[in-house]
Amino acid sequence: MITRRSLLAGGLGLVAAPGVSPARPAAAARRTPLSDPFQLGVASGEPDPRGVVLWTRLAMDPTALDGLGGMPGRPVPVRWQVAKDENFRQVVRQGAEIARPEAAHSVHVELDGLDSGAEYFYRFRAGDEISPVGRTLTAPAPGARSRELNLAFTSCADYQVGWFTAYRRMAEDHPDLVAFLGDYFYEYGDYKYPVRDQAGGECLDLAGYRLRHAQHKSDPDLQQAHAIAPWVVVWDDHDIENGWAADVPEQPEPPFLPRRAAAFQAYYENMPLRRAQRPDGHKLHLYRSIRWGAVANLHLLDTRQYRDLYACVVPAGTVGPECVERFDADRTILGREQEAWLEGELRSSSATWDLFGQQVFMMEMDWVLGEQRGWSNEGWDGYVASRNRLAAAIDDHGRNGVVLTGDVHSHWAGELKRDHQDPGSKSVAVELVTTSVSSAGDGVDEYWNTEALLRENPHVKFFNGRRGYVRSRISQTEMKVDFRSLSRVTEPHAPAYTSGSFVIEPGSPSLNPV
Repeated sequence: MITRRSLLAGGLGLVAAPGVSPARPAAAARRTPLSDPFQLGVASGEPDPRGVVLWTRLAMDPTALDGLGGMPGRPVPVRWQVAKDENFRQVVRQGAEIARPEAAHSVHVELDGLDSGAEYFYRFRAGDEISPVGRTLTAPAPGARSRELNLAFTSCADYQVGWFTAYRRMAEDHPDLVAFLGDYFYEYGDYKYPVRDQAGGECLDLAGYRLRHAQHKSDPDLQQAHAIAPWVVVWDDHDIENGWAADVPEQPEPPFLPRRAAAFQAYYENMPLRRAQRPDGHKLHLYRSIRWGAVANLHLLDTRQYRDLYACVVPAGTVGPECVERFDADRTILGREQEAWLEGELRSSSATWDLFGQQVFMMEMDWVLGEQRGWSNEGWDGYVASRNRLAAAIDDHGRNGVVLTGDVHSHWAGELKRDHQDPGSKSVAVELVTTSVSSAGDGVDEYWNTEALLRENPHVKFFNGRRGYVRSRISQTEMKVDFRSLSRVTEPHAPAYTSGSFVIEPGSPSLNPV
């Protein structure tokens, strides 16, 4: 019998069912590396009340340098099944797709007509080979208030510098939904002292980005996290190139827009995204909202593709009080079209919570100790008017706002002010910053300057510098938040511990320690 425990243990789900019969007994399930086309696992994403996206990508040799995973240069039929039970005795939907070489043999099944707020199990078949089993959920019906949301979120996974244990620990919590907030991988070439060997050099073309995605997807801990729950994803800079801003790259060569088009194509191929997110050359519409009944709306933002160039210092860096450009009223980190869309989402929202899944520090953060002051112009501190417009919209529309942030490789929690330049300004939202999966190595619980940074930024209430993720339980009455940390990622199998816990209550944008 396949159970959720077997999903976490890597169960392959070789159970007979109509249309997908196993090729051999389960005892012989371990296959030679070049005979198994499902070495990148399975995933689901983008849940709505009637459906979800199912994903897989065929690869028999994930680290093949051409980025095509050792697959033949021809289309491959792939069958899929969805069932109400883990044994596939109650199959409710099945069908077939074609995995095409021009899409790196990826498969996106965009399902509709499922029950709302329901748990399902799914799998794929290519030839005689059966994929691992995945678990997924549809969103509750519009207006449904009884179904809580167990949301986990994290960011920043660098294959070279650490093991992906955080993904496995996150999967063990059995979340309903996983939000990944950027830097799914790093485009860099080899480091001098890697923990794990990385295939290929710097990602510069489609083959390079495909290869990097494939090596990450072949990691068993990441596969467990994808198989246990639906994901929603947004990118940051390293998914394409460090520090890019709109059409401006950090480095001029190779030409950026063709490089970005290649990165966008590989991103779509390797993520459980809907057809609405299919790239158009160097453009990809990634911002969108995921609705979880009447409990929460999760607004996924793109802070890279439409932003103005950095204020005062290029590439991004720390700027001081002399950088008045960051206050320009026309500066935007989201672009005017995305800003207008988000304001409309808040104006029409009737959910208890509005969550903002995005990439970089939103609340003000003075990073320079002592009398001098300094802010990162890569985050919202470089786009003060843009931040103030969003803070005003949250406040004016009476929304319970919680910002979910990645990027900085450490846990933080604090309060977003309506105007951080006004010492008496009220808090309008809470910001929860997740640490990284592995980026920056093991880290420490507290750095030498942590106490001073918190003292000089009194709206910031919490810090932990280990790797990990954040888990939350969101209901009509509260949002319970646990910051989960790992003692190490330079070695595998570290346990997770809770480094901080808070409760947020509707109508009170503040952090209450537990």
